[in-house]
Amino acid sequence: MSKRTRRAAPVAGATRPTITVCRGCCCGTPKIPGLDHTAQLRDLRQAVDGAATVRVTDCLGACERANVIVVQPSADGRKNGGAPVWLGLVNDPDATTDITTWVTDGGPGLTDPPGILDLYTFQPSRRVRTELHD
Repeated sequence: MSKRTRRAAPVAGATRPTITVCRGCCCGTPKIPGLDHTAQLRDLRQAVDGAATVRVTDCLGACERANVIVVQPSADGRKNGGAPVWLGLVNDPDATTDITTWVTDGGPGLTDPPGILDLYTFQPSRRVRTELHD
């Protein structure tokens, strides 16, 4: 194998939860009015600083539920049965606060989310879930 194609072995799992924020064709754009999208992302990053990783991605393919946020468990959370949680219509600062509180407390597999987040949770299609991991 050449040095050019050699890659480090994949990490067994992130040591902390990851929050993936969609900012594609609909999420984070004026198509979703009434929310300061820049402030939402800034607030997420500030609230979970050190407790989670926040990453921005292009369209997650669930535009009918914009703004979409996916919370992925830490390695310990995954060991405890945690799975990615898809949240849609996250267009309220209070929902963002509920997400950050849950994630800083441990996130999927380690702590239960606030009950209000049940209103935002959805199961995306298999195609959409697969594309997130590519």
